[in-house]
Amino acid sequence: MEHLQQPDLSRPLPFYLANLLRSLSTSGLLVGVIFFAVSLTPSLIPRPYLIQAVISGASLAAGYAIGVLLRWLWSFFELPEPTSRRTRTLKIAAAIVCIAAAAVFLWQVAGWQNTVRNIMGLEPIESAEPVRLGLIAALMFVVLIFLARLFRFTFRVVSRWLQYFLTRPIANALGGLIALALFWSVANGVIFKFALRAADSSFQQLDALIDPDIAPPTDPAKTGSAASLVRWDELGRQGRQFIASGPTAAEIGAFFGGAAPDPIRVYVGLNSADTARQRARLALEELKRAGGFERKSLIVVVPTGTGWIDPEALDPLEYLLHGDVASVAVQYSYLTSWLSLLVEPGYGADAANALFDEVYGYWTTLPKDRRPKLYLHGLSLGAMNSQGSVDLFDIISDPFQGALWSGPPFQSGLWRSVTADRVPGSPAWLPRYRDSSVIRFTNQENALDIPGAHWGAMRIVYLQYASDPVTFFDPRAFYREPDWMRVPRGPDVSPALKWFPVVTGLQLLADMAMATTSPMGHGHVYAPDDYIDAWVAVTEPQGVTQEDLMRLKEWFKER
Repeated sequence: MEHLQQPDLSRPLPFYLANLLRSLSTSGLLVGVIFFAVSLTPSLIPRPYLIQAVISGASLAAGYAIGVLLRWLWSFFELPEPTSRRTRTLKIAAAIVCIAAAAVFLWQVAGWQNTVRNIMGLEPIESAEPVRLGLIAALMFVVLIFLARLFRFTFRVVSRWLQYFLTRPIANALGGLIALALFWSVANGVIFKFALRAADSSFQQLDALIDPDIAPPTDPAKTGSAASLVRWDELGRQGRQFIASGPTAAEIGAFFGGAAPDPIRVYVGLNSADTARQRARLALEELKRAGGFERKSLIVVVPTGTGWIDPEALDPLEYLLHGDVASVAVQYSYLTSWLSLLVEPGYGADAANALFDEVYGYWTTLPKDRRPKLYLHGLSLGAMNSQGSVDLFDIISDPFQGALWSGPPFQSGLWRSVTADRVPGSPAWLPRYRDSSVIRFTNQENALDIPGAHWGAMRIVYLQYASDPVTFFDPRAFYREPDWMRVPRGPDVSPALKWFPVVTGLQLLADMAMATTSPMGHGHVYAPDDYIDAWVAVTEPQGVTQEDLMRLKEWFKER
């Protein structure tokens, strides 16, 4: 590896930056620019230039590191070295090639992004701000290189001091571990924890806010009313919104031209009880008080991290079942799903397990001919926790009727197992599992009516879009092509998307952060049309015609 001068911390920052730029590795730059160029190609979600710049800067730094490693290996194996004069010539040629390649690829970004935007029905962009994009990416690259060299400087200082007491190999090994521990403690103990505390405080305050436009219910049957076991101010922001929204009996009756009951919605907030088990028991008692077990259908819902329940999922179901349905949910966090998964991954699973145990345990004590049909539902992190809340072997003697899980995160155990064991020849983004009698998959194009397949006693449907990075992110994408990228591809995945080592992994990470910015019906934003088809397959609603389904879809589109 080329000799790089150690940073002189007594010098001003501009001098150090200039010195850093002069000392860049030729091989590192060449590989880095290749990574930078391919990072500009499209992935799953349309990206603004600022996000693209972050991805490209990180890709440039990753490619540079790989190029430096390759150069070090060249020297390690004592392969022929170019002369110093030829080295200078190579640097000049490399700089020209890098600048030209970067310029060519930068001016194609808009066209590549438009391949994704066109599929998702978005207006094409005329420019991706290539100059700003390139400058921000270069700045990020410099910052990352600075941090890398600061790490190396720390490692060298520590290892040289240790060499006074230990042999050189042991000192170097310990020096590397100490430098890693030091940098990790700074990042985790100062930056990361400070950011999490700030996020935790802001989300907690947001959760506690009471919208003045949402008044406590006056109907004693509703959760949060004066007769309820759950206080209105303890429901949390998302819980109050869930209870106060949804179709009424009058709206459902007017749509179908007949009488209908009010759907029952039960929700227990994070502040309603101290533990997950206590909140689940409170939810069960509130559900019994509200008459939930007297309805024809009962839905156990696991919300997302903030406690949010997608109205595009529950509202259509309440129409399909003519209002004769109850749903119950328990909040387990007020952080967004990705923060909840990062900070408190066990909380959602504990809450989902407790709620299912309480509801299912009581449901099994009821006469089979008089109890409601039982279904499970969850979106995103809620889908993952809902899947984990039930062991199919435990309920095989008295199974619930079905489940609809939408946008399951890639960590979901059952989903991963079923996808891996799919019927050979079926694509990873739309698997077929065994004889399709228990589990089926669907997306924007209803794929639930499978010729020759017959539903069993339990119906489980996964609703997932091929463009959803929350579902299809794969850590192995850093070093191998994911199965879902192979032909045939999903209907909303750009044909211009290509797999590149390391870069594709970085692109998909950014896609996950932007998964909910896509238009409805793509990415991680699920459309009521697709929920309607999925719920019809799971619940097989009675008294709903094809004409009713078309009218319902059109009504939700207009809404």
